[in-house]
Amino acid sequence: MEPLSIAGTAKTPSVSFDAAKGVLEIKGRSIPENSIEFYKPLVDWLEDYTDTPNKTTKVNVQLEYFNTSSSKCILDVFKKLESIHKGKGEVQINWYYEEDDEDMLEAGEDYESIIRVPFKMIEIVD
Repeated sequence: MEPLSIAGTAKTPSVSFDAAKGVLEIKGRSIPENSIEFYKPLVDWLEDYTDTPNKTTKVNVQLEYFNTSSSKCILDVFKKLESIHKGKGEVQINWYYEEDDEDMLEAGEDYESIIRVPFKMIEIVD
């Protein structure tokens, strides 16, 4: 399965999904003009990955900020990961947040309460 790699911009996060390693990363800011259009390749890639996931899938999410329309799309990504977790594979989501960013910590906790996949909250200390 081909890796998915999208370079980050001022409005979109960088994305690196590597099926061979079972490591998925999303980093940066997520305020795209069209969130559904931006996140569709990620969800499609995960749809294919769900058929033959790695034994362990490690997900690193390090977002500085995301808008409301992105939050729904990010949830769609997490729902795909939840189906892997319910099925054949182990999924660990590492949710990174800046040490003073209570909102981002809360966002991670909210996602964790919606989907049934273990989250590890990781504080970034400067």
